[in-house]
Amino acid sequence: MDDQEENITSVDAERSAQEAKLRVEELRAQIGFHDYRYFVLDDPEISDAEYDSFMRELRKLEKTHPQLITPDSPTQRVGGEPVEALGIVEHRLPMLSLGNAFSEDEFRAWYKRLTNEAEGFDIPLVCEPKMDGLAVALVFENGTFVQGATRGDGRRGENITQNLRTIRSIPLSISKPTPERFEVRGEVYMTKKGFERLNQARAEQELPLFASPRNSAAGSLRQLDSTVTASRPLDIFVYQLGWADGEAPSTHWDLLNWLAELGFRVNPLIERFTDVEEVIEHIKNWEGRRDSLDYEIDGLVIKVDEIDLQRSLGFVGREPRWAIAYKYPPTQATTILRNIEINVGRTGSLNPFAVLEPVVVAHATVKLATLHNEDDIRRKDLRIGDTVIVQRAGDVIPQVVGPVVSKRTGDERVFEMPERCPVCDTPVVRPDGEAMTYCPNQVCPAQIFRLLTHFAARGAMDIDGLGESLADQLLKSGLINDLADVYSLTTDDLMALERLGEKSAANIVAGISASKNRPLGRLLFGLGIRHVGDETADLLAGHFGSIEALANATIEELEAVATIGPKIAASVFEYFQDEANLEIIARFRQAGVRLEGEKAAREGVLQGLSFVVTGSMSGWSRNEAESSIKGLGGAVGSSVTRKTNYLIVGENPGSKLAKAQELGVEILDEKSFARLVNQEPT
Repeated sequence: MDDQEENITSVDAERSAQEAKLRVEELRAQIGFHDYRYFVLDDPEISDAEYDSFMRELRKLEKTHPQLITPDSPTQRVGGEPVEALGIVEHRLPMLSLGNAFSEDEFRAWYKRLTNEAEGFDIPLVCEPKMDGLAVALVFENGTFVQGATRGDGRRGENITQNLRTIRSIPLSISKPTPERFEVRGEVYMTKKGFERLNQARAEQELPLFASPRNSAAGSLRQLDSTVTASRPLDIFVYQLGWADGEAPSTHWDLLNWLAELGFRVNPLIERFTDVEEVIEHIKNWEGRRDSLDYEIDGLVIKVDEIDLQRSLGFVGREPRWAIAYKYPPTQATTILRNIEINVGRTGSLNPFAVLEPVVVAHATVKLATLHNEDDIRRKDLRIGDTVIVQRAGDVIPQVVGPVVSKRTGDERVFEMPERCPVCDTPVVRPDGEAMTYCPNQVCPAQIFRLLTHFAARGAMDIDGLGESLADQLLKSGLINDLADVYSLTTDDLMALERLGEKSAANIVAGISASKNRPLGRLLFGLGIRHVGDETADLLAGHFGSIEALANATIEELEAVATIGPKIAASVFEYFQDEANLEIIARFRQAGVRLEGEKAAREGVLQGLSFVVTGSMSGWSRNEAESSIKGLGGAVGSSVTRKTNYLIVGENPGSKLAKAQELGVEILDEKSFARLVNQEPT
């Protein structure tokens, strides 16, 4: 290499190092800002995936340019600074963060490094759900809980002892023999149902809503007033022994069982494996099942079981070599809210939805997301043009969590609900006490389209072949103007439409004919009466026995039905006061549609009684239990109220049991229920 080439190479290297230095400084500033939002304010602005991408890029740059590593780099610390107002606790042993694996290949690479250290032997592993809450350390002295702290920056955390005392699943004293002093570590979290109840209460008080159960748990634990913490539905899973002045089991698995025997709440889903392939199958299995849990997890934590091997493996940087977090694809991301548009539903409701800059969330590209109603938009302070956090609820339904306020430019626009229906231009109305705005025009094309597809759907009249595409053609061609017109369609009518041959048309007509004999409850549900779902429709059909009796019922008679409240009663009554609706019912009768229910159900031994089923049973599925109740004339509700006569309780009944006890509702176990219906569970 001559001097000129060497000088060029030197200049390129210097430029590359300078660019790396600038990018490192930029990443550190971004990560520091988001650490503060997440750990101190409990108000994150970006998704976990975006945060992880910043950290991975920073680690990669520091690995390539080790001269850029500084003691204050985010890669050299664990978390956010503790809040001084709560008091500071020095951790006897640091509470370190975990390395992450985002794919099977990365996990296998981690395990291969372990086996290399262990001279090729297979290593038993313990798998634990990775809770999305707030990590805490609990210190016990002579069996008594004396101190609790957050992780903080890993070395120092906030003293939240008084707040932790309010969590009933944390034992304040232990009667069994324990080391003189020891520390356990765990994750405080809030259930999904508890989070929903908390946000509902905050909305009623016109307070800002929490963005996630994790935010709720963190904010609740770091209150200066412990009575606020006590009012929040918090729980804990203990996952590790931090340290102990005395003997303790020699494996992580035995440690967890020992902690459970002492009275600590240990997650029952933790499992031990001796085969790494079984671990990988376990990881895959829980990725598809995580939404079935009533608490948030974003992955699994995998730990080496042998404590001595943990010690010999040690740490790399601020992370233990003997544990790793396998992170699932994120269910949240940030994107731009391009517009808020309106969809008119089958009952005339104006349903706002978000039009988004396309973004990938949990393996799927999201372009549209639900916004529920106008009040929901106001509570979240969403504006057109905002950068917003998007999540897939249950990894299925896209939702907008809230705006990233710090990214506003001033060009964003406040949403206004239209004063006229965007489809038929009829002035809209918002009934007193309701969150929804409605188009009152029952012949609005959008309403008829939605109502027709609902009427023909599987849960209603189940007319095979009559989906959205055919419904659109039928309405545009003028063959259908209301629901009763469905029963006047002929094969020739359908063959005149696009892409429908004689055989397909004949099959649809046969499906329409078969639908005439659907149960009365299915017909009532198909009519699309506001506030009447499938369970309520079955209940009304069983109680009144015919559509004629239901149509002649007074509001008082409707409210007398178990689980029927004033709102539903008023909606049903108003539906049958409308002459157009009565005309449709008359034409149904002329077409031969079944308008009477089964008398046997009305004469059943459970007639007039209301039930709620909760928990899992050994001899019945929930559907079987509910079908038995309905078959004997009883009503089945989804929540416990003062009108509930019996709560049928299986294993793990949850909050419904407490509600029933509070209201004095009679509680039946599985055997008592079987005796009541004069059956033995299968």
